[in-house]
Amino acid sequence: MECTVSWTGHSGTRSAMGFVAETGSGHVLTMDGAPDAAKPENGGANLAPRPMETVLAGTGGCTAYDVVLILKRGRHDVRGCSVKLTSERAETEPKVFTRIHMHFTVTGKGIPPAAVERAIAMSHEKYCSASIMLAKTADITTSFDVVDVSA
Repeated sequence: MECTVSWTGHSGTRSAMGFVAETGSGHVLTMDGAPDAAKPENGGANLAPRPMETVLAGTGGCTAYDVVLILKRGRHDVRGCSVKLTSERAETEPKVFTRIHMHFTVTGKGIPPAAVERAIAMSHEKYCSASIMLAKTADITTSFDVVDVSA
């Protein structure tokens, strides 16, 4: 896997801290820094997600992918899956994630809550490399709701 990240801005442009990432699979992702009122030349323009937001989003995508795949392989009728991630970061540099909570909402027909709980656990214990890496610095907790569409 590879990725090339290039700085797009410099002082005097709309965003002094904009970056574009081109992934090995040929996709492009834009990132930007937070505005810096004290030193605008060192800040972004809030034109795209912050790099750490993309880490959090990638982790959510990784674990949601696992949960859907595990449920589908178990022959469950999955119709939707979302995960809301909330996090806390250290106050000092490096500002690593210290807490992450993931709340899953799985929609489907007749999906047993135990199957969802198992899929989430399998993702976090075995499959989702992103959440397993982040668990080195962050306390990761999960919760879930199952929305049954059979009624």
